[in-house]
Amino acid sequence: MNQCIVCESKLIESFQTSDNKKHWKCLRCFAKFLDKKHYINLDIEKERYLEHENIIEDDGYRNFLSRLSTPLKDKLLQGSKGLDFGCGHGPALADILIKDGFDVDLYDPFFFPDEDVFLKQYDFITCTETAEHFFEPAKEFKILHSLLKKNGWLGVMTNTLTTDDAFDSWYYRRDPTHVCFYSEETFKVIAEQKNWLYEPISKDIALFQKK
Repeated sequence: MNQCIVCESKLIESFQTSDNKKHWKCLRCFAKFLDKKHYINLDIEKERYLEHENIIEDDGYRNFLSRLSTPLKDKLLQGSKGLDFGCGHGPALADILIKDGFDVDLYDPFFFPDEDVFLKQYDFITCTETAEHFFEPAKEFKILHSLLKKNGWLGVMTNTLTTDDAFDSWYYRRDPTHVCFYSEETFKVIAEQKNWLYEPISKDIALFQKK
């Protein structure tokens, strides 16, 4: 590992967690990420996702996702075209937005691998509980940038980092499909690199606007 997988800085240092997994910390954007030697294979990763009870009609799940959709909708014109990026096998967020009058495409490399989305641009993109799974965040955020129209909005939901001393026992880190972890400073650096407006909503929800 010779650079940060998020901001591509070479100012990184390694550390070990109590389960003998090597991680890295970026001294520029303060992201933490798992060493690639610990990544699980794609078949096991897909099996893990299928264990998630992401039922579209589940009120609890819809309420959880509305914590992103509600502030995002305030930024959008009725009928705006969007993309649910990393929607999973139960795209409840897209269903919420469609029922609220928005037009939403789906993309997920495992469950909705529609490559046609990469030929389009969107007024908004949602990325909920997805960014922590990115093996190559720098590449993924560049793709998201290219898919957004000028003045378009990106909504990201992911648990942001705990304190250094709590990281080892953090439940979010213990999920074998979670490989990259972001702080508020990480999002500030991403926004700076892309010339995005960054608007934090809560500890685990952020909005970005492409200028």
